[in-house]
Amino acid sequence: MTAKQALTHLDEHGAARMVDVGDKPDTAREAIASARVRMQASTLAMIVAQGHPKGDVLAVARIAGIQAAKRTWELIPLCHPLMLTGVSVTLEADESLPGLQIRARCKVSGPTGVEMEALTAASVAALTVYDMCKAVDRGMVVEQIQLETKCGGASGHWQRDASLVR
Repeated sequence: MTAKQALTHLDEHGAARMVDVGDKPDTAREAIASARVRMQASTLAMIVAQGHPKGDVLAVARIAGIQAAKRTWELIPLCHPLMLTGVSVTLEADESLPGLQIRARCKVSGPTGVEMEALTAASVAALTVYDMCKAVDRGMVVEQIQLETKCGGASGHWQRDASLVR
């Protein structure tokens, strides 16, 4: 394993540690993550028609995702608290699944990236959809939680190669 490939959250003895980013310069950083929730077509129709007795599933899931991004450092050990400059979460109906496609975008100007915040936002938005709709569709599947793209920092730009998706 080269130095670039070394696991940064482990010290020389293999113990977990929080990476010291104190000497790293602030740079503009952005990450986009996605997830999807497969469900029965009737469940998707109920969500789209805003016919759920608990309220607007998409609005609640959007807010949950945004809140999750802001609190990632409290949920994932060794993550740094970040002063996010922007978070957006979109949920789109996809009748071909059937289900919802979720996309979370996080931005920061700081010494460390926002990949975990974007992944957490997409995950929690998907879990919120499941929570709100489980009474009518326990068979829903949360799947394909993944980083789509990230930019900024020393490692520069990275984008998922769509041909490699399994």
